[in-house]
Amino acid sequence: IMITTKGGKTGKPVINFDRSIFTSRLRRSGKNVARARKQHPGAFAKLNLARYGSYGKAQHARLESGMAIDSVIAMESTFWGMFQIGGFNWRRCQVESVDEFARLMAESEAMQLELFARFMQSTGMVEYLRKKNWRAFARAYNGAGYARKGYHTRYALTPNLFSNITVFNFNWIVA
Repeated sequence: IMITTKGGKTGKPVINFDRSIFTSRLRRSGKNVARARKQHPGAFAKLNLARYGSYGKAQHARLESGMAIDSVIAMESTFWGMFQIGGFNWRRCQVESVDEFARLMAESEAMQLELFARFMQSTGMVEYLRKKNWRAFARAYNGAGYARKGYHTRYALTPNLFSNITVFNFNWIVA
């Protein structure tokens, strides 16, 4: 959690709308990307912190603009919550639709943790956590570029940060 997210108390989940995934999925669906850019430039623009006042508000504005083009593709192109689970993984979180996934992500941080646990179980990544195989976990969770960003070494340090604090004890997921 501490490694990958930016905080904020807006009543909305932390998100990261990924323009490159959005554009790619629009193309694959047969949508006219050039027309979409003209009609809804906010979905494709760089984040405008000056206009929206914060990173979180700018990301939500970008998502809203993307949803005006195609709501399913926009939600699937967004990384959600404190664990930054890609919306395209909604089935792996054992929900019925990307709409339900987004609604549950907005419900609470406890629900975000529940969805993360489902995701870890359904993808088999929980085994990497059990074995403390941080390299394999980082590769599966963060993708091929994990080593360049040092995720595996940062994950290896994380369990020691909270070893004496029971409220952050995630043994239930790895036991």
